[in-house]
Amino acid sequence: MSAPLGLRKDAEVARQIGVTPRTLKRWVDSGVVPKDGAWSPAAIAHARIVARLRERGHSLKEIAAAADAGRLSFAYIEDLLPTEEAQYTVEDAARETGLEPALIERIFSTMGLNQSAAMRITEDDLQLLRYVAAVLAAGFPLVAFLQLMRVYGQAIAQMADAEVRLFHLYVHEPLMRDGVPGLEMAEEMWGLAGELLPLASPIMDHVHQRFLQHFVEQDVIGHMESDLDGEQLDLGRLRVAIAFADLAGYTRLTEEIGEEEAVSAVERFVEDVEHTLPDDARVIKTIGDEVMVVGGDPSALVDWAVGFQELHDERPLPRIGMHYGEVLYRDGDYYGREVNQAARVAARAAGGEVICTKPIVDHGGPHLDFERIGEVRLKGFSQPTELFVARPGADD
Repeated sequence: MSAPLGLRKDAEVARQIGVTPRTLKRWVDSGVVPKDGAWSPAAIAHARIVARLRERGHSLKEIAAAADAGRLSFAYIEDLLPTEEAQYTVEDAARETGLEPALIERIFSTMGLNQSAAMRITEDDLQLLRYVAAVLAAGFPLVAFLQLMRVYGQAIAQMADAEVRLFHLYVHEPLMRDGVPGLEMAEEMWGLAGELLPLASPIMDHVHQRFLQHFVEQDVIGHMESDLDGEQLDLGRLRVAIAFADLAGYTRLTEEIGEEEAVSAVERFVEDVEHTLPDDARVIKTIGDEVMVVGGDPSALVDWAVGFQELHDERPLPRIGMHYGEVLYRDGDYYGREVNQAARVAARAAGGEVICTKPIVDHGGPHLDFERIGEVRLKGFSQPTELFVARPGADD
């Protein structure tokens, strides 16, 4: 005799979340997993998060308390995301796409996915690999493509992490503080997330197209100007101006006004940098209160740096160090001796100062004054570096 429909469904759910039917029944009977009649998507999502919490050593009592407080309600949103069963092995995908199995594994790892991702290939994963095969067949170099996939992986992982954390901080947490019941909270977040998720991809696609248009234009201009220099660079290398900027005395400021106020000061500082940069320059990364900026035009970047300092006369004052030279471009970032030198120059600046090297001075306009400091031995460099303070000209 076959098992009743309800029992068969219980067994399916238990298999789906990775526990035994007896364990699942115990969770339902104790009220840790809410279930009223048939298994709803919300109940299955709740059971899945309970299984994960149990794997991490949390007791049923702790889990029940978290559920009552609404802390598990976010789990319901997971079911709005498309999920697929793995259907293909790496070898299957290789036969389907013409890509080597080792390359498929490398693509997944380059994107930042763990090793098991290549062992569980879904239909959507297979479609991604078909796109990859088409890009490579069109002639795009593999070395460049792998760098692009790493940039995509890092950028999109950061976006997804921000989406989850910001939704939690500004939607989930306020609902918990207001004492909204768990099921009502889950339904409210489900509705909001259901409206927002379909909009994420079109928004990102539009932003990507806007930036792509901007950087294509800047690259064309940069190539023309570098061709005028008549100097050929090795493959993978660029000649750029590099600026490092941070807030002088930031650690002391944190102690004086508190961490949240200090972080707000950093956010305002980074926004000021981003909103005032010349067209060909951009923020590459931020580390704490430090910003790394790269631009193709050293004259425009030193103009920006001097003008930026003119706009700031309250603590904490920015300090900026600059250099111009040949760098190695990899995975959307810039590496090499010249980058390190720019960072060391910035460490020599005081609040309100722009310190730069001779190559920057050589490209600076006559409307700026460059006061020579002298030759300084920077940390990690065997030869002394000639440093200058950049200021507005006397007639400005």
